Amino acid sequence: MMAVKIAVLPGDGIGPEIVGEALKVLDVLNQKFDLQATWQEATIGGAGYDAEKDPYPASTQALAHASDAVLLGAVGGPQWEALDKPLRPEAGLLRIREDLGLFANYRPTKVFDQLLDASTLKPEVVQGVDILVVRELVSGIYFGQPRGFEEYNGERTGFNTMRYGESEVRRIARKAFAAARLRTNKVCSVEKANVLEVSELWREIVIDVHQSEFSDVELSHMYVDNAAMQLIRNPKQFDVIVTGNLFGDILSDEASMLTGSIGMLPSASIGEKFAMYEPIHGSAPDIAGQDKANPLATILSVAMMLRFSLNREDLAEKVEQAVEDTLDAGVRTVDLANGSTSVSCSAMGDAVCKALGDLA
Repeated sequence: MMAVKIAVLPGDGIGPEIVGEALKVLDVLNQKFDLQATWQEATIGGAGYDAEKDPYPASTQALAHASDAVLLGAVGGPQWEALDKPLRPEAGLLRIREDLGLFANYRPTKVFDQLLDASTLKPEVVQGVDILVVRELVSGIYFGQPRGFEEYNGERTGFNTMRYGESEVRRIARKAFAAARLRTNKVCSVEKANVLEVSELWREIVIDVHQSEFSDVELSHMYVDNAAMQLIRNPKQFDVIVTGNLFGDILSDEASMLTGSIGMLPSASIGEKFAMYEPIHGSAPDIAGQDKANPLATILSVAMMLRFSLNREDLAEKVEQAVEDTLDAGVRTVDLANGSTSVSCSAMGDAVCKALGDLA
């Protein structure tokens, strides 16, 4: 068994709290399952700016490049909003994604039977939902040039560019089709081809990849506004959704509420060489430092890391089973409690660690 090295970037807000619980899980995996993982912490986001006046410091970049995987908490907070845009925490997140070439963002949405009462939708609508959003992560409107501010028709205007090249669409489409082959063999490509030229190209290329390489997979298309509605009306129609950066950001957050809490959704951002794992939620500065956050999305991100980067499917399944067993036992953080008794962030982490240890 080879030792693996993880770059740990707690970040801002609740980031250090939720990452701390994930590290407890890694400790159990080391002690009881011989994972042989080591890790080193570094700063990013607002913490990076405070330490080195850079939201993605050179030292963090070097550590990420020297590691087998990156585990990130969250970035952002009101105390950094007045900084110039390149110095804000979110700039650090965009830079690490671009620097590591993390073009494919996998965001699973699975509704746990134990949490049916936590969802705001009817149980019969959400029971059995298991969706994977494959979001293109390093292009589109978040990265497109030109962008900025200018005087236009006598007033100040802001502008951004949504841009995709053929190669960018091809590689994310391939990832989505390959993922579908491991699930129920269905892909829905989401765009806005009736309005946007960039979406016309997206649809054309997705169809070409499908016909030439993945004709065994069922392909459908949906405009993003309809997809947003269908996620609420009939979410079980979806298996894999492939979409661009902006649309994927919005739809995956919407999908998170099918589960009852955004605190349940992990993610994996994967490129040709590197990969980073993080919960999809933000830094939640309103509850930072209060031991209230839900660490399950971060712990489930560790499971994705075990599966995709560390080649330990066996341990990924054990972590996921430990989360299920913890929920079976009725342990809930406040976001999942629906008014009933809740536990702290650290207590939830302890409960998962105990359940995981019991599986040894």
